[in-house]
Amino acid sequence: MSSPKKSEHYVNNKDFLAALIDYRSDVELTFFKLHGREPTKEERAKRWETKPVIPTYIGQCFLKIANHLSYKPNFVNYMFKDDMICDGIENCVRYIHNFNPEKSKNPFAYFTQIIYYAFLRRITQEKKQLEIKNKILERTDFDEVFDANDLDASNYSEYNSIKDNVHSKLRN
Repeated sequence: MSSPKKSEHYVNNKDFLAALIDYRSDVELTFFKLHGREPTKEERAKRWETKPVIPTYIGQCFLKIANHLSYKPNFVNYMFKDDMICDGIENCVRYIHNFNPEKSKNPFAYFTQIIYYAFLRRITQEKKQLEIKNKILERTDFDEVFDANDLDASNYSEYNSIKDNVHSKLRN
């Protein structure tokens, strides 16, 4: 029997782990050539001229994990979903050096957690920004922002719906 066809959205944990181990050994090898010793955890995080670039496969895995985590019901309806995905990938790249294959053989879970908490941080940032916008509207007397004299009859209903939304948000 032939093996089942793997989905393009599937991240194979074994291949992902092997790629991370290869990348980590490349980082250690280039650091050893440059400094004559193995890097510490802090030194792995720093940049140096000959530090290898993260392989495309690892980047694709980060992207797949972030994209599919964004489809979970608790993340699906946000307008800033692309920003959440970008933050998750950025955090994975930033903390790739912290993954230790000697401690864990599950990079999928490790990077999923990094992306999950990046999503939560982005949501709290956006909520703070929304609160600031609402306070600004409240303090500047939103009637100045919405000038009804410039509206014609076709835009008047849209104006009223926006104004009603602002009123309801200010009451809550």
